[in-house]
Amino acid sequence: MYKYPLIGDYVTLYGVCIAVGILLCILLLRWLGKKSGVDKKFLDFVEINGYVAILVGLFSSALFQAFYNFIETGEFDLFGSGITFIGGLIGGVVAFLIGYAIFRKKLTGKIVDILPIAPACITLAHGFGRIGCFFAGCCSDAFADPSDALYFLAMKFPDGVQYPVQLFEAFVLFALTGVMIWLILKKKFVYNFCIYLPVYGIWRFFIEYVRGDERGELIPGLTPSQFWSIIMVLGTVPVYFLLKYLITNRHKSVKEEVSDTDNIQ
Repeated sequence: MYKYPLIGDYVTLYGVCIAVGILLCILLLRWLGKKSGVDKKFLDFVEINGYVAILVGLFSSALFQAFYNFIETGEFDLFGSGITFIGGLIGGVVAFLIGYAIFRKKLTGKIVDILPIAPACITLAHGFGRIGCFFAGCCSDAFADPSDALYFLAMKFPDGVQYPVQLFEAFVLFALTGVMIWLILKKKFVYNFCIYLPVYGIWRFFIEYVRGDERGELIPGLTPSQFWSIIMVLGTVPVYFLLKYLITNRHKSVKEEVSDTDNIQ
């Protein structure tokens, strides 16, 4: 594993993968936004607001992990505890929504316009993040025994033999990205969040059993990620009805705008 810096003391393959994931996430947002007819100025705002949300998400990911470690050890170390994806996702989403709420009345588009696109962007960036985890040697597996039936999938590294569970997760995330992109372009599907939440939630819940990535317990018997995975799956139903409400209102608004334009002409 490439745990060591590539350039100086700070540039690592982990960081490079994160940067590539963010860049491709933004490019995918732009491309799918254009294909879906989202207003360009609104996409500009989404991109800028997205950068702010990413920074907040990075802080949030460290904050959540420090909190988990505090529960487990009694020590709170904000910058030395590592990061957790779901904690970053929660913080990033909250930050994005706050930014949108502040500037909402001045924007040329609505948040519902990008809701079909956002999950595909998240999974794409997350997939590259998992490749970064692979290079960093974190989020590894709990089982790599020669007697294990899956030993043929194991990989040998200087510090031991492990299954590349990070790459397994990256594959699932990229596959999920591809499915959602196809649904957007070919089916005009608008409920991608209702695919992302249960699929990733279920996957993450069960992959936790083989990650061997001890982060304490938020609830006895469940890792923090398993707890949030359950929330993601259970949240699918209310999210569906919220999306349906927002999309219906958006369609009504567009029809009224077209009708007003026709009347003026």
